[in-house]
Amino acid sequence: MSKIVLPSDLQTLTLTELWGLYAKAERELMQSAASSAARRDALASLENIRRAIHGCAAQSKVPSPRI
Repeated sequence: MSKIVLPSDLQTLTLTELWGLYAKAERELMQSAASSAARRDALASLENIRRAIHGCAAQSKVPSPRI
């Protein structure tokens, strides 16, 4: 990834694409050295992706019918 994934980068992605990007950012986090810029970027990216996933999931929920 090598840079922070910004919310604007995520706006057009599907939920499946967001989860794939999240997995990639997690791998980069695991491979990064403590206190490194790469680790900081991966953590920031994960937070942005997590927010996008929650937003996308909330938008795709179909209200249940009232009986």
